[in-house]
Amino acid sequence: MSETRQDYPAQRLSVAPMMDWTDRHCRYFHRQLSRDALLYTEMVTAPALVRGGALHLLEHSPEEHPVSLQLGGSDPQELAEAARLGAEAGYDEIDLNCGCPSDRVQSGTFGAVLMKSPERVAECCAAMIAAQPREVTVKCRIGVDDQEPRDALPRFLDRVREAGVRRVTVHARKAWLQGLSPKENRDVPPLDYGLVSEMREAFPELSLSINGGITSLDAAEAFLAEGFDGVMIGRAAYHDPGNILRLADQRIFGEGPVRDRAEVVGAMLPYIESELEKGARLHQITRHMLGLFAGLPGARAWRRHLSENAVAKAAGPEVVEEALALVTEGQSAAA
Repeated sequence: MSETRQDYPAQRLSVAPMMDWTDRHCRYFHRQLSRDALLYTEMVTAPALVRGGALHLLEHSPEEHPVSLQLGGSDPQELAEAARLGAEAGYDEIDLNCGCPSDRVQSGTFGAVLMKSPERVAECCAAMIAAQPREVTVKCRIGVDDQEPRDALPRFLDRVREAGVRRVTVHARKAWLQGLSPKENRDVPPLDYGLVSEMREAFPELSLSINGGITSLDAAEAFLAEGFDGVMIGRAAYHDPGNILRLADQRIFGEGPVRDRAEVVGAMLPYIESELEKGARLHQITRHMLGLFAGLPGARAWRRHLSENAVAKAAGPEVVEEALALVTEGQSAAA
């Protein structure tokens, strides 16, 4: 077993970086459900930090750890400086985005398009590693456009390994930069778990996590049993956190106890109060909590009450307490 695999158990289960979703409020909420899972920021562009001085994008709560800062960029010096800023801000690791297929990312020559330039990625990673003390990781696809994944992926992994990267998360789909929307790129290209598994055998010194189409802890456990070092879950963890993140510590990390959903809501109330005092709006926080009771009696009332009332300018913690009371009523009626 590699040193990385021994030293970083949090990688066994992680929540994917998702634009407009995994902001700091989302991460604080997710941490109430799992103390062990690795959380990621939304992608933060290196130019925004280095040229734009947008250091507010690095804000996070100490309770979020372990948490990874995902950076987007393609300039080695700029990424090195952004990584240094991230390390100084206290992030546990720095991840380079080589998988996002959006037009905005393509126009900046980073994200999935970097799969076409493994030498540039290696140069970026080497600069990021040299600039600061945190682990540098990479999240990538199996290929883009007309690349043959069986050629492109091992060549890519070989270059980042030579640059000093020890941990990589592979989204087991190609990305089509022309012809498919970002949403379609999450579903349309076929999954090739087998190829990623072959890479695990071909690069035993790399710690590989798998991502793409994984929607349950059962599936995560199966991949871990197969020998993957980690599993990354995206939308399923966001939409159904009560059945994934809440149970993850016990099932994936072998420790508990499992937290009651109502306790999670109670734990969010002081945070909500504190953030509202700083100028946040309630819906900015509660929009991430809508799926907490998914599949349970009262879930619809919970979602509706928060969706309709948290947007009010004066909305406070009482809106969340009212929504929880509706869940309790729904569960009592169903009993």
